[in-house]
Amino acid sequence: MRLQDRVAVVTGGGSGIGLASVRRLAAEGAKVVVADIDPDAGKSAADEVDGMFVRTDVTDRAQVEALFQSAVDTYGSLDVAFNNAGISPPEDESILNTEPDVWQRVQNVNLNSVYLCCKAAIPHMLRQGKGSIINTASFVAVMGAATSQISYSASKGGVLAMTRELGVQFAREGIRINALCPGPVNTPLLKELFASDAERAQRRLVHVPMGRFAEPEEIAAAVAFLASDDSSYMTASSFLVDGGISSAYVTPL
Repeated sequence: MRLQDRVAVVTGGGSGIGLASVRRLAAEGAKVVVADIDPDAGKSAADEVDGMFVRTDVTDRAQVEALFQSAVDTYGSLDVAFNNAGISPPEDESILNTEPDVWQRVQNVNLNSVYLCCKAAIPHMLRQGKGSIINTASFVAVMGAATSQISYSASKGGVLAMTRELGVQFAREGIRINALCPGPVNTPLLKELFASDAERAQRRLVHVPMGRFAEPEEIAAAVAFLASDDSSYMTASSFLVDGGISSAYVTPL
């Protein structure tokens, strides 16, 4: 119960890593506010943990500000912000084929939303003198791939750089800001990406030393760690939970 009575906001909390994290944070004692653009999935997640659901388009500044204000108005504080919402559409691939509208759509959801969430959350945490912000980046932010998702990779690199800067800026204000960098995770997003191309999936999987994709619960465990005082000396860090993929040159047979 490392998060007893703390208030956590999770964007993209209706599925995948977000849903697993909602469950884990609640199990650790947190009061969880679930934000998602899908009202059915988001409400279901919130109901499961006796939390609150706020339908949120994370690309809309007013909705993002209202989300964090609702958390504070309802529960009295904002202790954890897990800025996790993201997309990876199949049209985002090689730069030769990815059109500007696709590029911008991915940037809006994956990078701009993290900016908006941090901008909205930090003032609440400054008033308290404490808080933990966790931004979902990715292992693709620290390495390249020939099976490209050009806008996704660029957006996650932006999240990583922004998180470092914010973590340094607010380190003496009691606010810790870290970037979570998962490896490939067995989520609906990844399944959808690979459903039509098994060869592409296998080409990626062969580079993971552990020989498998992560389960959402394994990433959620890292979220709970970063949210808790167990990570009290960590800020501005890139926290890789990637099965060793970013350290691999040759993987075991």
